Amino acid sequence: MRIIFMGTPDFAVASLAALLKAGKNIVGVITAPDKPAGRGQKLQESAVKRFAVENGLTVLQPEKLKNPEFLEELKALKADLQVVVAFRMLPEVVWNMPSKGTINLHASLLPQYRGAAPINWAILNGERESGVTTFFLKQEIDTGDVLFSQKVEITEDMNAGDLHDALMVIGAQLLSKTVNAIENGDYKEKPQESFETGELKHAPKIFKGDCKIDWNSDNQEVYNLIRGMSPYPAAFTQFMNKGLKIYDARKEDTEPGISAGAFLTDGKTYLKFASKNGFISVKEIQQEGKKRMKIDEFLRGVRLD
Repeated sequence: MRIIFMGTPDFAVASLAALLKAGKNIVGVITAPDKPAGRGQKLQESAVKRFAVENGLTVLQPEKLKNPEFLEELKALKADLQVVVAFRMLPEVVWNMPSKGTINLHASLLPQYRGAAPINWAILNGERESGVTTFFLKQEIDTGDVLFSQKVEITEDMNAGDLHDALMVIGAQLLSKTVNAIENGDYKEKPQESFETGELKHAPKIFKGDCKIDWNSDNQEVYNLIRGMSPYPAAFTQFMNKGLKIYDARKEDTEPGISAGAFLTDGKTYLKFASKNGFISVKEIQQEGKKRMKIDEFLRGVRLD
């Protein structure tokens, strides 16, 4: 089959690499345009573009997916199948173009956690498992018929970065399996409406307000927020009149005896904040205007009363 791959971040690179390793015929790669980044605002290529160029693949970077010139270029590639991993929403004129359709790899067990941030929300909500799903695209986002899925356990100390890496590897394997099945005509589509999942949970885009810690919350909820936002965009609180991002922490389910948001420290090795019904002992943080550091390093450089 002639395959077009669409993706942007590192998560998608693993899938593209798996398809190439399996000998698939990738006739084109669609990714985001180069964007200015950093202090010098130098143009930065997407992870998928860098990988594609290194492997001699044809790359297209449309600003708008309905641009007539882009659509002509896309049509000229004569793809049998399009594969989408961590890209953007496609218009019907694009996803409906190939004869065998367009498939997507999504980082959740659909129909649960449709949306832009399924990895973060699974941990924020205290889930014990997540997974990856391949499905055919249709008009409504993340609602197409399911092809294959694979579960992944979420452990108590796993953060969003850990889950991202696990799903990235499993997802690449599942995508290869899916492409093989389509190539051989050996698959069955299952409508998402037929899954017995109970109440659907969603995974909308994360905004800054979602990252702010409410110390009056349950200790487990605060801990899940820190895990679910680490390493990006990171949960934060106010500390010494400055923003404090928390990347790593441990929870202590003991009666705090102090007001929520107050802290205890020995000034050397530990700093812990009280929640409604326990403590969150922070292990790795970044105070506004400073670098990311371990808590003992931070405490050596600050005076606390």
